[in-house]
Amino acid sequence: MDEVSLGDALRDYLRHSPFRDKMNEYHIQDLWEKMMGKTIAHYTDSVKLIQNRLIITTSAAPLKQELSYSKEKIRDRINEALGEKLIEEVIIK
Repeated sequence: MDEVSLGDALRDYLRHSPFRDKMNEYHIQDLWEKMMGKTIAHYTDSVKLIQNRLIITTSAAPLKQELSYSKEKIRDRINEALGEKLIEEVIIK
């Protein structure tokens, strides 16, 4: 019988868990201010992960436009921070 560390066992469980998307969503929400800055985070209404799509909601029209121009960069930066290609598409609402 192979020995597995508790950390590895937990990571493996979360990788296959139905809670995986919610855990990743919380992680992304935690990263959002650090990656985008306080001003953008302040004007962002929500950041949700639904079926490998990152849905960013804001009521600030200038921010909506700025984020629309940066979709690929946002996707790449968050995927890099997560250590996997989790986000396939960024949607700005």
